[in-house]
Amino acid sequence: AWLNDIKYYHNRGETTWEGESSLYGDFSGLDDLFTEHPEVVDGMIEIFKGWVTNYKIDGFRIDTTRHVNPNFWKQFLPALKEHAAKEGIPNFYMFGEVYDPDPAALARFTRVDGFDQVLDFAFQSAVFDAVSGKTDTDRFDRFLAADSLYGEATKQGRTQPTFLGNHDMGRFAGMVKIENPKMDQDELLARTKLAHGLMMFMRGVPVIYSGDEQGFVSDGNDQSAREDMFPSRTAVYNDNDLIGTDATTAESNFDVEHPLYRYIADTAAIRRAHPALSRGEMLPRLTEKDGSLFAFSRFDPETGHEYLIASNTGAEARSVNITVDAGSSNMTALMGACGTMKTTGTVSLDV
Repeated sequence: AWLNDIKYYHNRGETTWEGESSLYGDFSGLDDLFTEHPEVVDGMIEIFKGWVTNYKIDGFRIDTTRHVNPNFWKQFLPALKEHAAKEGIPNFYMFGEVYDPDPAALARFTRVDGFDQVLDFAFQSAVFDAVSGKTDTDRFDRFLAADSLYGEATKQGRTQPTFLGNHDMGRFAGMVKIENPKMDQDELLARTKLAHGLMMFMRGVPVIYSGDEQGFVSDGNDQSAREDMFPSRTAVYNDNDLIGTDATTAESNFDVEHPLYRYIADTAAIRRAHPALSRGEMLPRLTEKDGSLFAFSRFDPETGHEYLIASNTGAEARSVNITVDAGSSNMTALMGACGTMKTTGTVSLDV
């Protein structure tokens, strides 16, 4: 009932998206709550506590985080985490959505606002740039070097939710197609697979946008990227040429044999079976300023065993020697062809 009282709103009119108006203005016609008011803070905490109690929710994706004052989050986030723990949910996972590819801009919300993690738009930008062919793989160096900005909140990026595309910005395959309009379907599928493989094996917590595993492509962002998984009646969706399938969005798309679905399932199974790939430290091994190779290692948090992941964003196979830990003396393939240990601490690979 308190939400019907006008005194609990800022009442300043539409936001200009700049300065204090970004915090206090109405969001595209949505009335902006007076989140500095202690009764609003308490009221919102009670509403969300109720959802946790009644539905045993595992966590929250918190939209448009940047448009709420930091002091609200400093009260809301610990209260929800504490309440979830009392409800038997000890690892309650909350992340803020801040639409910005700059790690420094994102890190403000872990350093100041108190978030344990924010949706990793910096990851999305780096993977898209490299896998689409827009940049060389040294793009990953610049991205990963910024992980220290987040502080210990994200465990150097390991708890950051990583993603390739979403309902706002569009689907990864669609963005690659727009960047490379002459790319054929086979290459588009291969690059989309590669991006998902990197997301599964790099640091972070993978977030998959439903429909990506069915080869949805999309014509653009926002409403153009919100295709139905069930049979759609939307013409601008149904004329899309999906990748890896002859189906269209006019049909039901829950195909567990789709090549992208199978690829994601296979990489997810490897990730789940090997803690290094979900919780281990990540160390870049090879990037190229004028090339297509990207290799990195992950380390088992208990045993220290090394896992080497090598990728190639180019169209031609490459042979390469990759330096690994001096104690790594022999390796077994988990996926793809395993290289030979040339000497202790070096692996010879065809990628």
